[in-house]
Order: sequence, then structure tokens, then C-alpha cells
Amino acid sequence: MFEKIKQAPADPILGLNEAFKADSRSNKINLGVGVYKDDAGRTPILGCVKAAEALILEREQTKSYLGIDGHIAYRQQIKGLLFGCDHPVVNADRVRAAQAPGGTGALRIAGDFIKSNLGDKTIWISNPSWANHKQIFTTAGLTVNQYRYYDAERRSLDFDGLMADLDTLSDNDVVVLHGCCHNPSGIDPTLAQWQQMAASAKRNGWLPLFDFAYQGFATGVDEDAAGLRYFAAELEELLIANSFSKNFGLYNERIGAVSVVAKDTDAAERSLSQIKRVIRANYSNPPSHGAEVVATVLAEPALRSQWLDELEQMRSRIKLMRGAFVKGLADAGVAGDFSFIEYQNGMFSFSGLTPAQVGQLKEEFAIYIVGSGRINVAGITNDNLPHLIAAIKAVS
Repeated sequence: MFEKIKQAPADPILGLNEAFKADSRSNKINLGVGVYKDDAGRTPILGCVKAAEALILEREQTKSYLGIDGHIAYRQQIKGLLFGCDHPVVNADRVRAAQAPGGTGALRIAGDFIKSNLGDKTIWISNPSWANHKQIFTTAGLTVNQYRYYDAERRSLDFDGLMADLDTLSDNDVVVLHGCCHNPSGIDPTLAQWQQMAASAKRNGWLPLFDFAYQGFATGVDEDAAGLRYFAAELEELLIANSFSKNFGLYNERIGAVSVVAKDTDAAERSLSQIKRVIRANYSNPPSHGAEVVATVLAEPALRSQWLDELEQMRSRIKLMRGAFVKGLADAGVAGDFSFIEYQNGMFSFSGLTPAQVGQLKEEFAIYIVGSGRINVAGITNDNLPHLIAAIKAVS
């Protein structure tokens, strides 16, 4: 039977990473895959994670299965991290969280939950959006469309276009919103703009699905949740998919969660029962280690404080590299104003590089960038910055 199977195309991001690994040039730079790097070019294990793992090793007494919805203490910590401990939806017991295998797994669970319980809704993703969004939701059997988001000419948020598109939607639609650090543009709405978007959802009935993969990477853990928390205060229903790959550095532990906010406790519990049904049919129940690490760090005051400090160091290094990148381009005389890069959030930026320039950077200079020109700023270091600047100048 297998002779009929066709070769699938390489993933646009992970395939780029494989090509980077196979490149033998010593000066190669990977600015494609969304993984944090320190100034030595390494993806470190956080000190708070190491400390939590030592505690877990000492305390752990069983390797028995977790429940379908995952680690109990982890799920409780999720609510406080997303909404704050005194948010009305937490106090009213309107939130339910289920552990998921990373943010991708959480999105897929949300897609299956929507398809099997809410029917043939149309999923709206931003233009542009994370490359895997469309595949996740179409594989779940949902129709995917795009709403306007990025103004390429002004290199800013097309908020008028965004609102015009959202105001055409109804209760037949689900809108994927990047909670912070928009991937790939790095451009986030202001709180006032979040408030207008929430008013559109309330007025027109569309369901928000927050993809919250970078909490703490823009301004701060609580500050980055401002939009989500406002939506939750204003609306009766929403979904959230969050991840600890980036802000805990737990990439290979695949630890995330899908959360549902419902009108009341009973509706939240019924929704969770259907989420658990989706999980049971997919992978039965999740692995323990990543959830145990996150729960331990967030529960221990000293470890939580250490995590916030380490998160601040990562956030600051990215901002420092943004500034150094912009200054380097200007000092080298590269044509154009790249100051917009300094005002974006998180790891990613639309550099303005064309697909042809991206191809030339790869072939001639061993610099790997996604075809759209999106760069992972966290992949820039003080050591590789001169090579990057010289290469961009050569192709400009």
C-alpha cells in the first residue's frame, strides 16, 4: 500500500531548521525557528527549572498516569497566571483548564472541541499569522479565513482594516487572537485597541480564541495578559491556548494548556467534559514532567521570583539585540529606516527583506530566515551581528 504515498512538502520553518543543521559553513546563523538563544547562541535551561527538577526528583513517589485533563496543581496555577488570582472569572469559578502537549496541542484540542461541539464554525486568523495555524484548524475539519492585521507599507498594525473585518463576523465565527508578541510581525494592539476588539466580539457574537504562547516576553507577565483579562471580564465565553515553551524554556517538554471560560460553573464543567473527551480519543492523558516543573516553580515563592528574574533577562536581551540590530544597519549605511524593529514585541520581527533577498542570504551567507522575511531576533548575538549586518548590506 505504501508505494502510493507521496512525499509531503517540508514544513516552512522546521524544514528550514533541518537545512540549517545540514549546512557545514562555520559562520551560519539560524534566524528562522522560534527558539530563544542567549548571547552564546545556546538555548539554556533556566536556573529555576533546574532547581525545580531537583525538588521533583527528591519528592516524586510515583509514575502513575495523570488524569485526562492533566496535573491538578498545574491546572490551578494556569488560572492565576492567565487571569490573576482575583479576576471575576476565577472568583466565579467560570474557568476550566486542561493540560496539553504544548501550545500546538492546545490549539488542536480547541479546534476539535469547536468542530465536535459548536459545528462548522469559520476560524479567522490574522494576515499574517503563525504558519501552522491554518494547518491545525483545517486538519480539525474547520474552514479558515484571514482578517487584516499588518500594514506592510507603514510596518504597523492595520487596526482600521482589522476592526472592519471583525465587525462583519457573527456567532458563526471564531477569531484567533495573539495574546502578545504577535507571530510573525511582533506588533501588538494597545489596551484601548483590545477594548474595541472585545466590544466587537460582544456586539457581533464571535468567539475569541487566544493563542498565548509568549506571556512575559513583551513587557511583563501581568502586563502581557491585559488584553486577555479585559476580554474575559467583558465576555461570557472564550478559549485560550497557552504554552510554556518560551517563557520557561521547556521546548522539548511540550507543556501547554487549553482553557475555557464559560457563562457559569455548570457550563464550564460541561465544556471541560467535552475537552476531556477530545483528549481521551487523541492521546488519552498527558505526560507529567513539564507540568510538574511549572507547577513547582509557580508554587514556590523563591523559585517564582527567580523565574520572573530570568524571564526579565531573556526579555531584556531580545530588546538589546533589537536596538543593536537597528543601529548596526544604520551605521553600515543600509538603505531604509529600520527603527520600527525596536518598537515590536517578543522574539519576532518582519524585517522587510524580500523572498529573493532571503534566498540570497541563505545561499551566499549561510543566514537562514523564513521566506516572508520574519526573523527571530533572539537568534542574533553580539558575535554573529557583524556578519548579519554585512550580509544584509550586500543583498540590499
